[in-house]
Amino acid sequence: MAKIYAKPPLTFDQQLDLLISRGMVVDDRDQARRILGFTSYYRLSGYWYPFRIHSVCGTTTDQFQPGSHLAEAITLYEFDRNLRLLVMDAIERVEIAIRAQITYRLAHTYGTFAHTDPVNFQSGFRHGEWLAGIEKEAQRSTEPFIRRFKNTYQGFPTLPIWMATEVMSFGALSILFKGMKNPDRQAVSRHFTIHHMRFGDNLHVLTYIRNICAHHGRLWNRELAIKPHRGNNAYWQPPLTPRHDRIFYALLILGELLAKMGTGAQWQQQCTQLISPIAAHEPWRKSMGLPEKWEAHPLWRMTP
Repeated sequence: MAKIYAKPPLTFDQQLDLLISRGMVVDDRDQARRILGFTSYYRLSGYWYPFRIHSVCGTTTDQFQPGSHLAEAITLYEFDRNLRLLVMDAIERVEIAIRAQITYRLAHTYGTFAHTDPVNFQSGFRHGEWLAGIEKEAQRSTEPFIRRFKNTYQGFPTLPIWMATEVMSFGALSILFKGMKNPDRQAVSRHFTIHHMRFGDNLHVLTYIRNICAHHGRLWNRELAIKPHRGNNAYWQPPLTPRHDRIFYALLILGELLAKMGTGAQWQQQCTQLISPIAAHEPWRKSMGLPEKWEAHPLWRMTP
């Protein structure tokens, strides 16, 4: 039977006392108190979780391993925050490029309002439901170009495809790509020299990663709920790529897409510089799904 949750709220000092009683070393109490005040105990708990002791039966206890310092957990938190910024930077560039290619293909194949006709999509695509969502986004939008269209032309909230793709979310864009006919999907993915099936899978995974970042979620040691398909290429398989449910796999996807776009060298260098100190600690490296010689990974090295 489920228990009633009865844990009381603790002051910042009580939170620190609790950590110390469980074996956490707090080197600077004043600084730690400030960090808890601006970050929160619960958010940081995901970063000190790896320092907790595991019992002989495999369960995780509340006690910390000897020599565990709060400063190390904070270092991991700061690393993860900076990693999210780099991931969002890459996703932004990829997303804009995909929007441009999808818009161009649909507009030049089916016309200005290409996205409004279900005939232009696969028969199984839930077009009416998807389009209703896009038109709701248009109605909620406060963008000047949307207001100008609404006040000038008939048919609002139906928009030209090049306006509609600007207001739709990355998730809606991913669904749109999935619903497109195979020749159209192939035409878009060809610009990235990736098979259209894997390209669609990449969009689905990156939408999920983007949502994690948008909600300031943890990337570093997260097991991805939406796992990419590995495909047949040995580069994506163990032992070169040990896991496909960790953030390194998503970094490889982003690096590959940026490389196909002819950009990403600085991004990859920034990622390498950020990750290297963390990867020097084997447990932290494995938490990201990094192989031992991750910097020499063929896909990581291909970023121009």
